[in-house]
Amino acid sequence: MNWTDLAAALALVLVIEGLLPFASPRSWRQTLKVLSDMDERTIRGVGVASITAGLLLLYFVKH
Repeated sequence: MNWTDLAAALALVLVIEGLLPFASPRSWRQTLKVLSDMDERTIRGVGVASITAGLLLLYFVKH
């Protein structure tokens, strides 16, 4: 892996992150409202689950 791969991966993250607000801003706003009402522990749990899923997917894609 080199810096070009890392930059490409970051660019894809930005594209994917921008899809929902672009396609459905109303739903995106409501999702943010729901998230703002959640406690920090739940949000961290979702974050850890997302990181774990991403690392597993990356492992299986690369090996």
